Amino acid sequence: MGDADITLRHIARRCPGDLTRVFVPEGRPVEVLGWIDTQVTKLERRLDKALRMRVGDEPRVLHVEFCFAWRDEVPDQMFEYLGFLFAALRREAPGEPVPPIESVAVVLSGRRQRLPATGTRRTAWRERQFSGARFRIDAVYQRTVAELRARGSVFWLVFAPLARDASAAAMREVVAEIHARVATGEERVELYTALLVMAAIDPWGHNLRKEIVMLMDDRETEKDLLWSVPWMREALDERVREAEQQAIAQLLGRLFARRVGRRPTAEEERSIVERAQAIGLGDFDDALLDLDGDALVRWLAEPIRR
Repeated sequence: MGDADITLRHIARRCPGDLTRVFVPEGRPVEVLGWIDTQVTKLERRLDKALRMRVGDEPRVLHVEFCFAWRDEVPDQMFEYLGFLFAALRREAPGEPVPPIESVAVVLSGRRQRLPATGTRRTAWRERQFSGARFRIDAVYQRTVAELRARGSVFWLVFAPLARDASAAAMREVVAEIHARVATGEERVELYTALLVMAAIDPWGHNLRKEIVMLMDDRETEKDLLWSVPWMREALDERVREAEQQAIAQLLGRLFARRVGRRPTAEEERSIVERAQAIGLGDFDDALLDLDGDALVRWLAEPIRR
């Protein structure tokens, strides 16, 4: 998931309590004990968002994966990550029971149709009772801005550009709330950067990135921090460009797979992004619809005519 994953992981590590409270049963006391750093990172580097906590008197583990888009392989990945995490916790404390683990897929983009609240990865034979893994699905891009704000923390505000009803007016309120609630300029800048990265994903086509940049420019303290280092604006712009390229690769790659019957290779994926940027998404969509599978593959292999 690239830069979005890096950004969210960084923000989540600053706000572990804000992350966990949404997924703990309402009214139960929760104590965050810390992030789990075990040998799991040697097995699967991407799985590093697991929190050890205590709910009431019971030790528990919350495992969160930020998914750029809902894809068919997400249940497989969640099951695989859960296995890695369970094995690592078991090795960490031999002879001790492994704490109950709750897995959550936080989905940033995907189909318009509502995703279910629970995902499954079945491993048992069909005629047998269910065996496998169940995990929560938190499709933040299908929430409203009000629903995200109701979660009560600035951590969830960074997902506001993904909301189905996100607007310039809503972003002004979100930026103002972050400014009012966050104590230091450095933390505010990190949250504003996350807003920009989320705006670049843009699952509903709101096109709010420029609006958010303008809002940050209006905040003199944050603007000084953001742009005082000469390369800072370029770095942020590069982050946004990378997120945009990731979005193109994911969404158009799915259409390619439907036409051709397989996922694009790494070279084909690069060509998809370059061509879409060179000729525009509309013309690229037309090509996907007009060309048959073999012709589409040949077209992607040809030099790009600009």
